Amino acid sequence: MRILFASTQGAGHFGPLIPFIEACKRSDHEILIVGPPTLKARDYPFRAGAAPPDELLGPVWGRMPMLPPGQGDVVVVGVIFARLNVDAMLPTLEEAIEEWRPDLVVREGSEFASAVAADLHGVRHVRVAVGFSMVEEAMLAIAAPALDARRPGLSARIAESPYLTCFPESVDPPRFQVTRFRDPATETAPQPLPDWWSGDDRPLVYVSFGSVAATFPPAASVYASALDAVAELPARGLLTTGGHDLELGDVPANVHVERWVAEADVLAHASAAVGHGGAGTTLSAFAAGCPLVVVPLFGDQPANAVRVAVAGAGVVSPLEGIRAGLELVLENDRYREASRRISDEMRALPPIDGFLASLTDQSG
Repeated sequence: MRILFASTQGAGHFGPLIPFIEACKRSDHEILIVGPPTLKARDYPFRAGAAPPDELLGPVWGRMPMLPPGQGDVVVVGVIFARLNVDAMLPTLEEAIEEWRPDLVVREGSEFASAVAADLHGVRHVRVAVGFSMVEEAMLAIAAPALDARRPGLSARIAESPYLTCFPESVDPPRFQVTRFRDPATETAPQPLPDWWSGDDRPLVYVSFGSVAATFPPAASVYASALDAVAELPARGLLTTGGHDLELGDVPANVHVERWVAEADVLAHASAAVGHGGAGTTLSAFAAGCPLVVVPLFGDQPANAVRVAVAGAGVVSPLEGIRAGLELVLENDRYREASRRISDEMRALPPIDGFLASLTDQSG
């Protein structure tokens, strides 16, 4: 088969596609990745489309800080994802489908141009979750007016398309028909960490706010708050900056800073993790059975934080409450026990290599 994968930019969007891409490679299917020019598509076959022009995108981002709560998500999804990104990427996706003739389009839920192009050319398209199903449902509802103006009834056809996820049912109650698979992170033995703490073997606290938070000045203050919290604990800390060079000031003696680490390895050794509720780190923590202190900042993160807390796998915290949240999850076994139950549930899911067969079953 020929399978076209489509993604918007950002590790949080492309990352969930990677296990499905690797599954296709193991079965010797042909793959092609299509995305914006800034997409880091590893060494996969890649065709770059276009990004929205700065004269259109700049004013949209410029007014974001002035929007009332909740309106930011409406603008990002309804204007940027569903309109500007589609305008920019649609010519390349149509060209790729016409020339390469894929049998299937696999898209992450925020990339709508591929759904438009596949629908136009009669190619089956399926969705890969980039977060919880309630977030997918909300994004599609926000995007529906722009999508249906372009292709009448398209939002309903997207809603009926297969939805593939690695989030387990206990933390992601189904909002519609969902097909779940085992996250490959649960199948790989973690590697040992370097001795960055000179023999200190106290509990490890991992701190990560993804690859985007550091680029937003109002959100960057969360790093200082997290460092202050870990400095006061009888623990060692590892903070990653999402690949960015940040000015962090005086780093506490018990904290080591890296630009990037293999998250699955760190979480397997961590007693707790602090993050903003990004779907990628949240799923990785579930897979490792590591409890979370979630400090939501923007986007889907408040909703994700609620799901973590409802599942008993961690707590939601304001900036000033990170230390108290860490003390709570470190001192109460119930958070780790809940996290481990979720990890066990994920390990019991079917392997991701069967996702193409599952699509055949659904079509039959």
